[in-house]
Amino acid sequence: MDILSTLLGISFAFCLTAAIMCIIFGLVTMPRLRKNPETKDKLGVSFLSGWDTFNVAGAFYRPKWLDRKLKESSLPGLAADSHALYKHTTVFDRVLARMFWLPLCISVPSMLLLAILESLGIFT
Repeated sequence: MDILSTLLGISFAFCLTAAIMCIIFGLVTMPRLRKNPETKDKLGVSFLSGWDTFNVAGAFYRPKWLDRKLKESSLPGLAADSHALYKHTTVFDRVLARMFWLPLCISVPSMLLLAILESLGIFT
C-alpha cells in the first residue's frame, strides 16, 4: 500500500468521526438551544439548514480573543455567541462539540492538501 492511500485513509477516519459526532451533537444539543428563547437568536447565521450546528461547535472551540474580535466586528451576528451558549449548555455538550469540531478541522484541510499534492505529482 502506498503512502497516499494510508494518509487518505487516516483523513477519512477523521472525517467519518466528525460526521458521526455532528449527528450526535445535532440531535442531543441543538434542539435545546434552538428552543431556548435566550439562545435562539445567538446561534449565528444559518446559510443552510443545520448550519447553526457548525456555528455552535466552532464557538465552543475558538479562542476568547477571536470571540471578542468577532463581537466587535461590523457583522457580529454571523458567528454564534459563545458567552450565551456557555450559560445554557453542559460540560458534556461542550465536549461533544469539541469532539465534532476537531476531527472536522483536521480532515478537511488534510484531504484538500493531499488532493493538491497528488495533482502536482508528489506521490507518483
